[in-house]
Amino acid sequence: MSDYYKPHRRAEWNYGGPNWKLSRSKIDLFLECPRCFYTDNKLGVARPPGFPFSLNSAVDKLLKKEFDSHRAKGSAHPFMKKYGIDAVPLQHTKIEEWRDSLRAGIAFRHAPTGFLVRGGVDDVWVRPNGELIVVDYKATAKDGEVNLDAEWQDGYKRQMEVYQWLFRQNGFHVSDTGYFVYVNGKTDREAFDARLEFDVSVIPYVGKTDWIEPTLAEIKKCLDSENQPAPAEHCDYCNYRRAVAEVSQNAANGLVSVKKLPHQNIGKNSSTEKPTLF
Repeated sequence: MSDYYKPHRRAEWNYGGPNWKLSRSKIDLFLECPRCFYTDNKLGVARPPGFPFSLNSAVDKLLKKEFDSHRAKGSAHPFMKKYGIDAVPLQHTKIEEWRDSLRAGIAFRHAPTGFLVRGGVDDVWVRPNGELIVVDYKATAKDGEVNLDAEWQDGYKRQMEVYQWLFRQNGFHVSDTGYFVYVNGKTDREAFDARLEFDVSVIPYVGKTDWIEPTLAEIKKCLDSENQPAPAEHCDYCNYRRAVAEVSQNAANGLVSVKKLPHQNIGKNSSTEKPTLF
């Protein structure tokens, strides 16, 4: 079994266990596919994770260092000045805790459901009147200007909205407008020369958090049910599992022809053949 993926989670980390928490990403998983969410949080088998994007993580780390240098001085970053944002990076004793998405983040116990909801934010800025601004870093490499118009970027918007909601639940005055610091790798250079260059855009987004409370109620109803919810129509994971189950059942019932195709010789005297399902 892969050292990277362990399919069966210990019970104390599942819903009802002492270590279970509802992360921002789990909320998004529920909206993407209730069946995958239930299988993960109630039954303890998560989707196989994608491999981490190390380059994106490096960009995040460097951006945090850059904004931290201005945080320490109480000064505005040049990006803020360029885009007319009257704010500076927030100085707060919990800023590193809020950024720690794996072990901490900003959290709130939601009384109607009992959920401990949490998420790790990239950055927080503050206006002169004390209003907080939620900030998220994103990295890509594409031709043209970056924007938030693609359907798959709706998850980015929900991500920011959950962070805004969490800070408000913790008693902070939070602006409806957050910002995405979006870096776009330049691909029109003559050569790599062991260096990547980026264009940086600061994109405002006005968040709406009215969907969060009803969604938490739906999640509670889902997790408390003994019946698995229906899979989302376009969930690739559920469609894959369904297809595998069908073809496996057909093979077991003798309804699938197994044909042997000649396999390319690997060694000098190798004549092995690999069975293939049709």
